[in-house]
Amino acid sequence: VQLQASGGGLVQAGGSLRPSCAVSGRTFSTYTMGWFRQAPGKEREFVGAISWSDGGTYYGDSVKGRFTISKDNAKNTVYLQMNSLKPEDTAVYYCAGRKGSSWSGYDTWGQGTLVTVSS
Repeated sequence: VQLQASGGGLVQAGGSLRPSCAVSGRTFSTYTMGWFRQAPGKEREFVGAISWSDGGTYYGDSVKGRFTISKDNAKNTVYLQMNSLKPEDTAVYYCAGRKGSSWSGYDTWGQGTLVTVSS
């Protein structure tokens, strides 16, 4: 499985952005797809994840109620809808995947896409 993230950019605080992650390769219908972020000088943080098989989602506390993860089966793409963005959301965002239904333990990573939120 290969992952290609895109759609980052510069946005003002309070705005929205929707990065995407294109998935290709072997069958990933049993995969769990996750989003992570890493801000300068900080550790990587779990943002959220979606089960490809049933669409179930799980979010980190810092983004609950503001971010939504979805998928488009026809396009083999996972989306991260980010609303009410704050300067502290500034980070490089990564998509990741793992076989199976666990929300942790990802072993496939895409390159990151930079999201910058200005105050």
